Amino acid sequence: MNQTIPWLDLGRQYRGLREKLLPTLDELMCRGGFILGPYVERFETEFARFVGSRHCVGLNSGTSALHLALVACGVGAGDEVITVPATWISTSWAICYVGARPVFVDIDPATYCMDPERIEAAITARTKAILPVHLYGQPADMDRINAIADRHGVAVIEDACQAHAASLAGRHLGTFGRVGCFSFYPGKNLGAYGEAGAVVTDDEAVAARIRRLRDHAQVSRHVHDEIGFNMRMEGIQGAVLGIKLPHLRDWTERRRRIGLRYSTAWSGLAGLTVPAEQPGGLHARHIYALRCEQRPLLQEHLSRQGVQTTVHYPTPLHLQPAFAYLGHRPGDFPEAEALCRTEVTVPLFPEMTDEEVTRVVGAVCSWAEAGSGQRTAAA
Repeated sequence: MNQTIPWLDLGRQYRGLREKLLPTLDELMCRGGFILGPYVERFETEFARFVGSRHCVGLNSGTSALHLALVACGVGAGDEVITVPATWISTSWAICYVGARPVFVDIDPATYCMDPERIEAAITARTKAILPVHLYGQPADMDRINAIADRHGVAVIEDACQAHAASLAGRHLGTFGRVGCFSFYPGKNLGAYGEAGAVVTDDEAVAARIRRLRDHAQVSRHVHDEIGFNMRMEGIQGAVLGIKLPHLRDWTERRRRIGLRYSTAWSGLAGLTVPAEQPGGLHARHIYALRCEQRPLLQEHLSRQGVQTTVHYPTPLHLQPAFAYLGHRPGDFPEAEALCRTEVTVPLFPEMTDEEVTRVVGAVCSWAEAGSGQRTAAA
C-alpha cells in the first residue's frame, strides 16, 4: 500500500541540507553569537538584496514584525487599521497590541486578497494604516491599494508573511508599502528551525527605530529611550535562513510547477474551484488552496486515498470569539466566510516527487468524477 502523502514534509528539506547545516551550526555553537550576531547580520543583508529593499531587520517572529511595523509607523491607541478577516490571526493581533482597532473589509473572491473596491468606504478620520495580506502567497492589488492610501494620507504595511519570492509586475512583495513583514515560521516557504521574522523597508528612520525597539529600545548599552521589546532574531535562525535563502527561487519554481499541474488537471471539475492568479503577479504557492462546498466529503475521500489535507483557515477573524467586541455577525463579510468554509489545503512542497503529484491529481479527479460524472465550466 502506498504511504500517505503529507500536506507538508519538512524532514525531506532538512535531509537535503543536512551536510551544510551541521558544520555551520557547530561553528555557531563554538563561537557563540546566539542572539543577533554575524549570522543574523549576514542574513539581513542577503534578504534585503533578495527582495530589493534597502533595509531588513531580523526579528523573533512574523507577529513581531507586524507589531513593530505598526509602532514604527506611528499607529497607536484609538487609531484604526484596515485589514481583512481571511488570514492568520496575527495580522489583527498586532493591530490590537498597539491599542488600535482592526477594521475589516472583504476579500476579492478571485484572488482571496483585500478587495480595493471596499477600502474607501471603511476609511474614517481615525484610519492610520492599511494592512493588506498576500494570502497563500498571492499578490494583493498593490497599485490600487497604494493609490487609495496616498489619496487619504495613510501608511501601507504589507503582510507578506506567506509571500516569500512572490512578485507583482516584477517587484517583490513586501516592497510596495512603507514596511513589508515576513514570517520565517518553520512551515513557511523560507522557514527557520523555530520562530523568526523580519521587516523590510526603504525608510531608514523606520528601520533604525525597529532595530532599537527589538532590542529593548537601547540607544547604547543600558540606555533605553522608550518602551522597548525583546524581539531579537536568534543567531541559529539567522544561520539556518542564510543557508536556505539561496535555494528559495528554485523551491518556489518547483511549487509553481506543481500548482500549475494541479490547476490544469482540476480546472472545470464539478464541485471544485482552483485558485486564480493575480494578473501580472507571480504566486509563491505557499499553499494550494483548492475550494470545495463539500469539503468534509472531499477530505474523507482523499484520506482514504492516502492524501493528507488540512484547512487554512476555518474561521474568519471577525467571527473569532476574541473579536466579538467588534460586533460582527455571520454574513458581514461573505467572501471571506465562503473561503474559510470551503478551502482545502492539499499537499504542495518542493520535495514532492512527480509520482506523489500524480497521485494527488488522480485522487482529486476520482472524487470529482465519482461525485458528478460530468464537468462544469471553469470557475
